[in-house]
Amino acid sequence: MKVGIIGAGQVGATLAMRVVESGIGDCVLLDVVEGLAQGKAIDIQDASSIVGHENLITGTTEYRQLSGSEVLVITAGMSRKPGMSRDDLVKKNYGIINSVTNGIKSVCEDPIIIVVTNPLDVMTYCVRKLGNFSKKKVMGMAGTLDSARLKNIIAEVLDVKRGEIETFVLGCHGDSMVPLISRTTIKGRPIRDIASAEELQRIIEKTRKRGAQIVRHLKTGSAYYSPSAGVIEILRAIRDDSNKILPVSAFLDGEYGIKGIYLGVTAKINRGGIGEIIDIGLEKDELADFRASSLKTKKTLEIVLDEMEKTK
Repeated sequence: MKVGIIGAGQVGATLAMRVVESGIGDCVLLDVVEGLAQGKAIDIQDASSIVGHENLITGTTEYRQLSGSEVLVITAGMSRKPGMSRDDLVKKNYGIINSVTNGIKSVCEDPIIIVVTNPLDVMTYCVRKLGNFSKKKVMGMAGTLDSARLKNIIAEVLDVKRGEIETFVLGCHGDSMVPLISRTTIKGRPIRDIASAEELQRIIEKTRKRGAQIVRHLKTGSAYYSPSAGVIEILRAIRDDSNKILPVSAFLDGEYGIKGIYLGVTAKINRGGIGEIIDIGLEKDELADFRASSLKTKKTLEIVLDEMEKTK
């Protein structure tokens, strides 16, 4: 499988390394900064004989090099800085996403597109709207990352193994995300049988604030190791045509009573992109939180829609 990655910053470059070293396939890494993608691609390729793979990685500034890519991943955009919310990024990253989408349309007819740029749910909407792509072909990576963070925090708080935990995080990629405690198990046992209400609330809050915690520590950027791993999980499901159920940001057209926005839900992922959105059933309070999360996304989306009107 050929994977194109647009944006050779920390997330893009780390993802490119994971793509070739994990056996996903060949990779083209693109960035508008002359030499950035080329230098990182050469560096990653030089490790191939040590790591032990034959996949190829190319760095470029030219969109034509993305031709033939089955999947494109958009990581281009500004990252958050301390004190900046994901919503603060919307106007600046909208301009970048607009340019990237035009570049994609010029060389790729029908790719699967995974968006990582924040605010993720809104930027994913922009890619589909600006490019007039199929809703099945455009998705955002957030749920796989947020679910992994939730698992890690559960393991820390309850002193259990991460591999024994099953869980999902849905909703907006931000402070209003919805960790599904009702669907969380440890070695098959409901987490509510193991953790106290106080511990559960602490787990939820730590999960919602994990991204901001990383930003505070880094000071000049945001997370990249775990977001790149979140994309890899989606890429594997696409490559294997597995129909694996994963949490992704998908376009809702009536599911959960919500229409016209992108939001984190569980979906079957296969070689065609999003095969089907799966309503896994939410408890009453979780559904209320999910709908509240959708309202926050709609509010941010209004900023983007205004920008679209200005640039018509």
